Amino acid sequence: MAKTRVALIYGGASGEHSVSCMTAASVLRAMDPDKYDVVPIGIRRDGTWVPGSADPDALEAAGPQGEVGGSPSRVLIEIGGKPRALTLVESEGGAPVVEVLGSFDVAFPLLHGPFGEDGTIQGFLEMAGVPYVGCGVFASAAGMDKHFMKVVLESAGIAVAPYVLVAPRRWRTEKGQILAEIAQKLTFPVFVKPARAGSSLGIGKVLEPGGLEKAIAAAQKVDPKVIVEQGVKGREVECAVLGGRGDAAPRTSILGEIVMDGTDWYDFETKYIQTEGFHMAVPAPVEADVEAEARRIAARVFEAFDCEGMTRVDFFLTDDGEILVNEHNTIPGFTEFSMYPILWEHTGIPYSELIDELVALALERPVGLR
Repeated sequence: MAKTRVALIYGGASGEHSVSCMTAASVLRAMDPDKYDVVPIGIRRDGTWVPGSADPDALEAAGPQGEVGGSPSRVLIEIGGKPRALTLVESEGGAPVVEVLGSFDVAFPLLHGPFGEDGTIQGFLEMAGVPYVGCGVFASAAGMDKHFMKVVLESAGIAVAPYVLVAPRRWRTEKGQILAEIAQKLTFPVFVKPARAGSSLGIGKVLEPGGLEKAIAAAQKVDPKVIVEQGVKGREVECAVLGGRGDAAPRTSILGEIVMDGTDWYDFETKYIQTEGFHMAVPAPVEADVEAEARRIAARVFEAFDCEGMTRVDFFLTDDGEILVNEHNTIPGFTEFSMYPILWEHTGIPYSELIDELVALALERPVGLR
């Protein structure tokens, strides 16, 4: 059988650029060379598309400080007809030379954060007619925006933690009213979060009202749109969701729990730098009825957003027995050590087979309206 040609796209213009490079290394290492012809494409921090690295060790070498390097070449994707990847080689003193890399069967975006996880590249791939792994434009955009995520969840009758939106124009013109709303609706501690960022970038825990404005200013450096969310006393558990083949229902994994080991909360530093501050308990030690309900809700989240391929749903299990959805991630952490693949490993789908399944799901569905 002919190999499936996969455009593996990583890097990106968001603050999660380095995380994406580490993800690409894990996926490259796990993809069966007898099944796949992989075309790596790197997106530099300035948004330039360049030929990527096929060396997982090189991609992992710089860890959470890694990035897509410079290149005299640029990668272009033709729109219309049979999608092809082209390399534009910039030669000194002469006209650029165009090399045809050829067509590919499917794209596998491994981009986290804005301009990768938020529907932008998904829309580009739809316009180019390229099948791709993961959620479509709406699910990606709404899933990336913590405000609209909560709007969709609440409209579907799914419980979320109380919050107040800090929209940029309103913060400039009605700051006092927003602070009054926070005081009326929420109790401290609260979490201040950039609305459209991941990996805990820009998130601050605020213990008293006097720290709010500083925390909001810090979050606005990541995203002008911010939410202030009620701090929840409870446990953090996660469930991986995988689309079903054909008209089959989405599949859910066992639950995993993020357990803090002496650190206060699960920030970027804890996730990627000083990683001894937490551990993952898989399976999560919860009652069978709680697990069943969380898995049922995770499948509802997947369908409420019209997700495709994958998402990871994060919950709070509160001290008084509530199950609240914190968020869902349409391109969850996907290194071999990340929660999403680990959950599926423990549910019966090893990492390499999970990649096979995601590619198969992408090839099964059409691009465009569906």
